[in-house]
This record gives sequence, C-alpha cells and structure tokens, in this order.
Amino acid sequence: MSGYSLGIDFGTTNTVLALADANGPARLVTFPAPEGELFAFRSCLSFHAPAEAPQDRQIAAGPWAIDAYVEDPAETRFIQSFKSFAAQESFTETQILGRRYRFEDLLSTFLLKVRDYAGGALSGLPDRVIVGRPVTFVGGSPKESLALERYEIAFQRMGVREVLYAYEPVGAAFFFARELKEDATVLVGDFGGGTSDFSIIRFERHGGEMRAIPLGRAGVGVAGDAFDYRIIDNLVSPELGKGSSYESFGKVLPIPNRYYAAFARWDQLAMMRASRDMREIRKLVREAVEPEKITRLVETLDENYGYRLYRAVSKLKETLSTEAMAEFRFEAGSIRIVRDVARAQFEGWIAPELAKIEVAVDQALADAGLPAGGIDRVFLTGGSSLVPAVRAIFHRRFESGRIETGAELESIASGLALMARERDLSQWTARSGA
Repeated sequence: MSGYSLGIDFGTTNTVLALADANGPARLVTFPAPEGELFAFRSCLSFHAPAEAPQDRQIAAGPWAIDAYVEDPAETRFIQSFKSFAAQESFTETQILGRRYRFEDLLSTFLLKVRDYAGGALSGLPDRVIVGRPVTFVGGSPKESLALERYEIAFQRMGVREVLYAYEPVGAAFFFARELKEDATVLVGDFGGGTSDFSIIRFERHGGEMRAIPLGRAGVGVAGDAFDYRIIDNLVSPELGKGSSYESFGKVLPIPNRYYAAFARWDQLAMMRASRDMREIRKLVREAVEPEKITRLVETLDENYGYRLYRAVSKLKETLSTEAMAEFRFEAGSIRIVRDVARAQFEGWIAPELAKIEVAVDQALADAGLPAGGIDRVFLTGGSSLVPAVRAIFHRRFESGRIETGAELESIASGLALMARERDLSQWTARSGA
C-alpha cells in the first residue's frame, strides 16, 4: 500500500474507512459480511468463551460480533458504542472474561479485527492515517486530551508511521469542498450516533490550491442514539410496565423508572438478567397492578430481545424520514407491539435533543462571529441528518438553495483520505499532543 493514505471515521455506531492514492477519488474499504458486502462497519466487539472450553476465547467485531452475541448471549460479552468512554476519566478499565481492558485496548482490538475482516484491502501499511475526532466528546466533563492520548496508543499499535487527527465535520467539509466552483464560507453539520458536530470553514483558492480557514465550531453529545431511546421510552417501555404501579403492604407505589434506563443500550439488557433489579422485577409480576406488562418485561430480558427491538426502532426512524406516518412493529415471542406513529409525534419526543442541537448550531455561528447570512453553503452529513426535524433547524436559518446533503455515511472517511495527500496539512489536522 505504499503511496496510499487511509482515512478512518471511527464512529459511535459505525466505522468507515477510505483509501486514496496520489490521484483520483477516494475508495471505500468494503467487508464481505454475512448479510452482503458493506462499508459501514458496526463499532462493536464480542468476546466469547464457551462454558465447556473457556480457554477457547474468540473475539469478533462488527456484524460478526452481533451474530455471536445474538446466538449465545449468556456466554458472550458484547461491547458497543465504546467511543462514548474515550474522554471519561471515570472509565479506567473493564473486566472481560477475566482480563482487563482499558479504552485503548478495546479500540486497538477493534481496529485489528477491522483490518483482518478487510482482507487484502488493508494488507499493508499506509503512508499516512488521518483519524476523525468529534468536536465535542460525549459525556459529562469530557477530557479531550485523555481521549486523544488513548486514540494515539491504539492507532500506534496498528504500526502506522504517521497518525494525524481532524475534526469529523472538517473531513466532511473537505469532501464537499472539492465541488466548490468559487470561494465560500461553509457550515458542515455531522450527525452521528453519539454526537452532533458543527464546523464553519472559509474555503479559498490560491494558485490552484485550496486553502481552508477555520472560523468556528461547536458540538453537543446527543444524536441518533438519543432519538432511538426516545422511541423506546414512548412506545415500548409503557407496554413493559413503565408508568404503572404495584401494591406493597397496602400501598400503591410506582414501578421504578430505573428498570427502563437500560433500554438506552440494547446490549445492556442481557446483563440485567443476573442483577438485583431482575430479582425485584420477577417479584413484581405477583404484585403489579398490571402484571401482564411486567411479564412482558421479564420475557424481553430473559429471551434477550434487545437486538430485535433495536432493529424495529431503526426501521421506524428510517421510514419517518421519508413518510409522514409509519408503523412501528415489534414482535418477539409472545410480545406484539404494533403502533402507527406520526412524524409529528416522533418530533415531539425528540424535542429536547433538537433544542440542544439548535443551540450548538447557534454557538458555531457565534464562535465564527457570523450571522446566518454570512454562510454561503451548508453541508449536512451523517445518518441522523436524514431526520426531517434536524434538517428543519437549518432551513429555518438558511436559504434552501444553500443547503446540501449526501454521502451521509461515507463523506467523513473519504474526505479524511483525500485530505491526507495535501501538501500542507497544518491547516486541517493536528497530532494528538497538539
């Protein structure tokens, strides 16, 4: 792979890689997955140790990890969305099947598995790697320097000679800027699973080369995953007992809401089966005012329906991006939850997240010292940019003719790979210690 550069968009939900040589467009790295060739590789890991042979430890990533977990959840430790721990000092390590894993261990394990699954596409070492990073890392009081230090350790374990970092929306901006016919001030919005990030960049051509002048940026730790949880919280959790009551010593008390917090992460549901909460939930079947709902909750947890639920939620969200009304259908075992959902309902559920995103857009404009009229072009990317209520935030501020979308999952990785062949990278990137 001598002479090639590699762009890596390591996302909360998906990871995308792109390669670029000295000329021509970037090309995405694809994976021969069980369900067909793909380029958006799920950011997850599974660790499996059969009870009869615990020494036969097996590690999988992406769709292979999901398959391993769904097939044998009792003997498989599943890890997803671990990017959200990158900047958290409180996360030092986790125990997985008797071994300690720090964040950088999880990330390097994931990267090495990605390389294995890619086969010949990543059989050698690229000359340069540019990694995307969020404008604002997820979590309360995130420590950016810690996250980048952990990134550096993990990427160095791949053996690459040079690793640089660029803001994820800047990677998307570079992808978009290739099509500009004239100088322009561009706002890029990148909507992932865990974060929504915004950068404002002035693009100017001098002597045939593109110059980029960063003007402002902002970000917020909410995006698609938060939208998913709102759907579950409003459609599914009430059918599993949330908001209902139980009787104890002659008093009618509310079912604790904490039982339903785990639904924010479908892979965490299986872990509840051995918890103290699970013992309490089983007892509530006898004490609940509506025992049939708690029975559904027990079945959902015992039978590990989390992934099926996640797929049902994703399908609803995707359909509501193009239709004003959609059917939510979750059927598993004896559980059947079918509801018609209007787009307006969904938008009402995610109103708190939309408000935070809106504030971040205004913060980016303020950081750049520009009014909305000072933005020539707007480029929206990432899966959640397809949500009409998200797009409406920009249509309220900017003329429709200035707003463009496209390449929602590939623009960042492709932009990073193309960026790597620039002669002067100082305006685009930094090393982790910079």
